[in-house]
Amino acid sequence: MDDDLHIDGLRLLARLQSLGAIGALPGGGVCRLAFSAEDQAGRALVTGWMAELGLQVRVDPIGNIIGRRAGRDDGLPAVMTGSHIDTVRTGGNYDGNLGVLAGLQVIETLNAREITTLRPLEVAIFSNEEGCRFPPDMMGSLVYVGDLSLAEARAITDTAGVAAGDACLAIGQAGGASLPGATPHAFVELHIEQGPVLDAEKLDVGVVTAVQGISWQRFFFRGVSNHAGTCPMAMRHDAGFVAATIACEVRAMTQRYAGAMVGTVGVLQLGPNLVNVVPNQVEMTVDLRNTDGAELARAEADLDAFVTAVCGAEGVTFRKERMARFEPHTFDPAVAALITEHAGALGLQHKPMVSGAGHDAQIIGRRCPAGMIFVPSVNGISHNVEEHTDAHHLIAGADVLLRTLVSLAEQPAPATEAERA
Repeated sequence: MDDDLHIDGLRLLARLQSLGAIGALPGGGVCRLAFSAEDQAGRALVTGWMAELGLQVRVDPIGNIIGRRAGRDDGLPAVMTGSHIDTVRTGGNYDGNLGVLAGLQVIETLNAREITTLRPLEVAIFSNEEGCRFPPDMMGSLVYVGDLSLAEARAITDTAGVAAGDACLAIGQAGGASLPGATPHAFVELHIEQGPVLDAEKLDVGVVTAVQGISWQRFFFRGVSNHAGTCPMAMRHDAGFVAATIACEVRAMTQRYAGAMVGTVGVLQLGPNLVNVVPNQVEMTVDLRNTDGAELARAEADLDAFVTAVCGAEGVTFRKERMARFEPHTFDPAVAALITEHAGALGLQHKPMVSGAGHDAQIIGRRCPAGMIFVPSVNGISHNVEEHTDAHHLIAGADVLLRTLVSLAEQPAPATEAERA
């Protein structure tokens, strides 16, 4: 491979800044919730860049956008890269965006060098990766691979009762491309780490070998409101106490289980939410994650038993709903080896690592060889307006992506031509 093959770093940084201006928050950061007006504007900007680069753009009924660059043998399955451009409410400017815009820089570099790869190259924007408005996360990629039906995805509602399908249609992003989408030859995603490891160890690149399993559950507790001063403790049915006890148990569970166990209570809403009234209702979420699938399942079962016991003792009723569930995913060793090879050739300090967050790559990786490239997050901060990755790391990660994609896109068809079927 040409040792001078590099992306245009200044163009990448400029595009990140331009996209970050859409949905920018007054105090820094960005808010582009899935299928919002801001998401619509971001999609328009990026698809405009795709068109300028000569990509053939298609959009499917859940709003996934795929830009395609033809290969020398355009009948072969494409090599795909990409990520998402939707954000959480108080997001940063790199989560997801880097993977999409670095993909465009790969295309721009190959155009400038007049290099046509054997296989087609595709850059994807997957809808609603964050899942904070319409759970589950990775919705678009789940629909793309056929593991979540279009009908199910379209019917999911946000807290205001708006259905995802209606919101997608309202911003003009319910396209006609077929679903499930075509299976790529391989998929590689560039992403910020969203954790502290690379930054703390002064490394340039993480070669992601696996993604830990994720369990999201929502609980609803119903007790009895009463006067905070006159109702004896032994006679209370305190939904707030139940929720607090469970939140403490979630933290304690992280110390008891094997694997890289983490647990978070991210939503906790009490009613009637008054200083002198015993809470009669609570909504709370529990996020459990582990690299070991069996340990994650055991933690879920133990949490169910604990919730049942605490509610029974306090005389509080409950119901629960599953928001999302993903088994741990191991990435393709051959793709990881290519990423490692190119990081080393570029003189970048790197290490293998496991992702603590979910990504579209793990979903597309159910159907084809896949891998991920991490670059450092300063102080490990993400899903936060202060999210930051230094420019030289953004550019270095994009260079590794460029070379990895070219290597994969030059892989010939099997002798049997079975891929063409």
